[in-house]
Amino acid sequence: MRFTSRWAPPGVAVVLALGLLVAGCSSSDDSGGTPGAGSSGSGGSAAAGSPYLPVPSNVQLTTPGTRLSVGDHAVVAYHPRQNQVGALDIDVTRLERASIKDFSAWQLSAEQRASTPYYVRATVKNVGDTDLGGRPVPLYVVNEDNVLLESTPFASSFAPCPSTPFPKPFASGDTARVCLVYLAPKHGTLSAVSFRPEESFNPITWTGEVVPQESATPKKGSGRKHG
Repeated sequence: MRFTSRWAPPGVAVVLALGLLVAGCSSSDDSGGTPGAGSSGSGGSAAAGSPYLPVPSNVQLTTPGTRLSVGDHAVVAYHPRQNQVGALDIDVTRLERASIKDFSAWQLSAEQRASTPYYVRATVKNVGDTDLGGRPVPLYVVNEDNVLLESTPFASSFAPCPSTPFPKPFASGDTARVCLVYLAPKHGTLSAVSFRPEESFNPITWTGEVVPQESATPKKGSGRKHG
């Protein structure tokens, strides 16, 4: 089920895609198909034999099912669109529990007010041959019910955590520091960060301490413009 909502503060249009629920995520009959399964190790391990997608010869993909800790990196590949392969080196650096007060300027439904926001910070490098500029960052979070939640993209500036797609361009060798917003319904919790580009993929997950959000005072003139 896909739940899409529009939060409309004065003079600002924003589209939030909330709570992408992926069927089968709570299934435990596939080996390592849930967070907490698969191999473990700092930085992941390269799969033996051929990679699961065609990537440059100098790219070693992390084994599907690998469990990582915050601060570890994984090298992954996926189809950003049909007939294209993207390859990324992803380092999840921080998990933050935010406050719904961060969204006080936005018009929230009762369901949205009952969610818990989380910020996931990561450093991502394009190690493939495909320019991924403008494409979403392919990371999800897993809640306490083992359901994948999609990040919340903003159509305008959100100073605490921009939650934007990759910059344009984002070509081979480019690096971006990203912050993604996730809203866990019903005051839910963040159990893991997951790379799972399709349902059949054995997810690569990151777990670690969820800390209070970074306190930062926006610079004068930054952030959203109010009408």
